[in-house]
Order: sequence, then C-alpha cells, then structure tokens
Amino acid sequence: MAPEKGTDDLLVIHGLSVDFITIDGEVSAVKDVSFSLKKGETLALVGESGSGKSITALSILQLLPYAVKSRIAGTIRFAGRDIIGAAESDLERLRGNKIAMVFQEPMTSLNPLQTLEKQIGEVLALHKGLRGEAARKRILELMHLVGLPQPEKRLNAYPHELSGGQRQRVMIAMALANEPDLLIADEPTTALDVTVQAQILKLLKDLQKRFGMALLLITHDLGVVRKMADRICVMNKGVIVEAGRTAQIFDAPRHAYTRHLLDSEPKGSPVKPGPNAPVVLEARDMKVWFAIRGGFLRRVVDHVKAVDGIDVTVRRGQTVGVVGESGSGKSTLGNAILRLVNSQGSILYRGRDVQGLSREELRALRREVQIVFQDPYGSLSPRKSVANIIGEGLRIHGIGSSEAERDAMIAAILDEVGLDPAVRHRFPHEFSGGQRQRIAIARAMILKPSFVVLDEPTSALDMSIQTQIIDLLRDLQKKHDLAYLFISHDLKVVKALCDEIIVMKSGKVVERGPAERIFSVPQEQYTQDLLKAAFDVVADSETETAKRPGFEVVRATAAAGN
Repeated sequence: MAPEKGTDDLLVIHGLSVDFITIDGEVSAVKDVSFSLKKGETLALVGESGSGKSITALSILQLLPYAVKSRIAGTIRFAGRDIIGAAESDLERLRGNKIAMVFQEPMTSLNPLQTLEKQIGEVLALHKGLRGEAARKRILELMHLVGLPQPEKRLNAYPHELSGGQRQRVMIAMALANEPDLLIADEPTTALDVTVQAQILKLLKDLQKRFGMALLLITHDLGVVRKMADRICVMNKGVIVEAGRTAQIFDAPRHAYTRHLLDSEPKGSPVKPGPNAPVVLEARDMKVWFAIRGGFLRRVVDHVKAVDGIDVTVRRGQTVGVVGESGSGKSTLGNAILRLVNSQGSILYRGRDVQGLSREELRALRREVQIVFQDPYGSLSPRKSVANIIGEGLRIHGIGSSEAERDAMIAAILDEVGLDPAVRHRFPHEFSGGQRQRIAIARAMILKPSFVVLDEPTSALDMSIQTQIIDLLRDLQKKHDLAYLFISHDLKVVKALCDEIIVMKSGKVVERGPAERIFSVPQEQYTQDLLKAAFDVVADSETETAKRPGFEVVRATAAAGN
C-alpha cells in the first residue's frame, strides 16, 4: 500500500465515533475523534483510564471487543485505504505486519500453553515465511533487542515463568518482528522498571529512525510522553479536548483537564511510624530457590536463587519499599512472606511463627494479612461480578450479619477507592485496566487488614488515579496504623509513600536504609543507576532533570564512579 498522492500522512482518522450497545443502553466510548500520523512521527494519546484511548487504538485494527455489540462511524485511512469495512483477509495482512500493536496486559495477550519461541516464531512464519534456523536466529535477535536476559535459555520458557516486565518485553519483540510501518503501543512500559523502560524507549526511537516507523503511543505516563512524542492528543470522556506539539502542551496547556493531568504527579511525604511502633512482620534469612533439572534422570543441576538470604522488618504504621529491576526477586519476596510460595527462613507475624502454621491456621490469618497483585485482570475472576469478588472475603471470614450489610460494606469500599458503587454488579471485562486495579485494592482493604503486600498496585493506573490511590493508602495507614510492604519500580510513587527502602538485584539486597537517605545520597552504583534512569525518563532536558530532588548527588556520585 502506498500513501495517498499528495500527502505524507500514513494514518488519517476523521470523525471516529464508537458506541457500545449494552443491556443498560448505549455507551459512547469515542466521540468524533480526528487526527493524523505521518511516517516516522510519534503521536501520544493521553488521558485517564476510561477516556477512550485504547478503544480508539483498537478501532484502527478493527479489534473492538466482540463480547459487546458495537457501532463504529467515521473514517480510518491507512496508507490511502479505508480500514473500516475492509475484508477480513485484508485486515489479516495488515495486523502484525504493516500495523502492529503492543497490548497493555501481556499475561492475557500471550498464549499460556506455548513457548516464547513458538509465539514469536508464529508472527515470523505468518508474514515472512521464516521457519527453522532462520526463524530461531531472528527470534534470538529480537529477544536481545528488547533486553530479555539469557534469551538462549528462555526459548522454551512459558509466559508464567517470566516476570511482568519480561512478559511485556516478549510482547514488544513480537510487535517489532516484521518491522511494521505503524506501531500502536498501548502502555508499552507500564510493567517495566525504570532502567528497562529507558532501554525500550530508546529502542523504539532507534527503530523509528531506522525504518521510518510511525508510533501511536497510548500512555498515562507524562514523563514518557515528554520524552517520546512529537505531538499529543489529550482525551477525556471519549473526546479530544486538546491537541498540539508536545512542547506547547507541556509549557502552555489551554484546557483545564490538561492542566489537571500535568499537576497529578505523586506528591506528599511517607507516613512515619511512631518511635516505639511494634514490629508487625519480621522475616530473617529468606530464601526462595527454584531447582534447575537436567540430564536423562532430571536431577537438580543448579538453582535459580530468586530470593537469597534477605531480612525484612515492617513496623506498625510503616511502609517499607522494595525496588529493583524486573526479575530481581521483589514479587517473589512478597509472595514468600505471605507463604504463597515455599521458602526457607523465619517469618514472624506479630511474634507468631507463620512458617509453622497449618493450612487452616493460615486461612484464619489471611484476614489480617492481604496482598494486591500486579496484574488485576489475572487476579480477578472473569466469571464473578465485582460485588462477588470484593465480598468473597467477607463471606469466608463471616464478616457482616446479613447480605444487606455486606452489600453496604462493598458499596462503601468502592466509593473509597474512587469507583461508583453502582458498578458492583458488573464484571471485570467491563472496566479499564486502572479501574480493575482499584477493584483489586478494594478487595484487599475491605477486610481491614493489619499488614498488606502491595505488588505494583499503581503500575496500571494513570497519574491522577495514582495520586488518589497513594492518598487513599496513606489515609488508611494513618487511620488504622497499617503496615505496608510496597513493591514497585516507580520511584516517584516509592518516594511519596515509603519510609524505608530495600534495593534488590538478582535476589540479593544491594542497598537498604531510610528513603530520604537513599534518594539523596545513594551509596551503591546500582541504586544510582536506577535513580538516574528514572529521572532521565521523566525529564526532557538536563536542566529540568537537575531540578529533581537528589539528582545532583546521583550525577556527582555517578561521575565520580566513572
């Protein structure tokens, strides 16, 4: 396909409207949206969860949800040809070849029954005819490009054997496999730590320059937008409320909603525990080793030391942050503390040995010890309504004297996490990624626990909702003296919420201490690299980066180390 004569626009969308027909009536998801995208250009669609960004992107590939009846109007022209109403055979030639997409949730996009080699190879075989050794060579090249560690050893791995960030890198490799003319990236760095995020963004820029690839970037991360986009379209409630060059949008926003987004970066200070606050959770010499088997008899030949001798102490009213790159062992540490995976070492909850508890005793303890998982879509049952999901813990632990009382509690917690209580009779697939994460938080908080492991609870949320959730977590912590173990790669959120920080790499602690000291005077090179990567991604220039707290020390110590 060649672009229309007389124009260099690769993609032209005019008057796009998308309506969903539900049992409750029509829902207008996108309303009269128009924009264009040239070869080699990056356009960012920015807005809060539910603003219509992803629906706009899915309309380009005609991939609107099939479970709900939809009506689409307007025109979408790619390389001079109208996509709306195109034959399925034409769309199949476009998808994954001329137009590729990186979806927001890799665990639901990857096939759990196929190896990485099989899934990446399928794209190459379908569109390029590559098979055998040629395909294998290209697959390894792609895995190297997106920074997947030890790709040769991971060809036969399955998605569940990878961390969230590693799964997203596989998705990006699949999308880039055929060097598309247009890449639609729906939150491509949401699950990635700051150092890998910087690598992926640089990779996308390099590929754009090399192949003249257009990039439609959908994100809530304004730091990524500032770094990547040439132009921005700001969406709210299905409408583009403001559009313009990136510098103009950031320096002189005209619309109140745009100003609201720009002012939504996480703020505030961590809650400080009292000087005599008792220890809620204490873990000593935690180890989680996974056996590697080989040979004809499948004997243990080595171990993956996901967590290797780590100590953790969390006091009442305190938030301890665990940071590090994807695959560093952060989530495994949290799961081990909650006995969701087998581990060695001692775990004491309020002085009680958790390792020695029976299954029945452990179930009773779950009311006081909760977790919010990273992937809300994977942790929420698609067959249950929101009310059933949130209320399940109430029924198991016998909380509430009647269904009416439990329903009132469900409505109250939904309101507390920023959702309309009226949605409690809907199902998870009817919500955006950010809304699903709020449902997951409500499910944990409704039991009023004393200790909560928060595993990337804000990674899927736009910045304005991040701020609300952080404020909510702080308010609950102050009110109930809650203890949090906060696992995250988002150092802005960590700085706003965590009193103490543990920095992990390859299953070990690299550095630990008070958050103020870690951010202002990091001692280890690895910590300095994490901070520098985080601030470089956010900042548009060295001058602005230098304004960030602690960057002067990071730059000075990094320079001294070199």
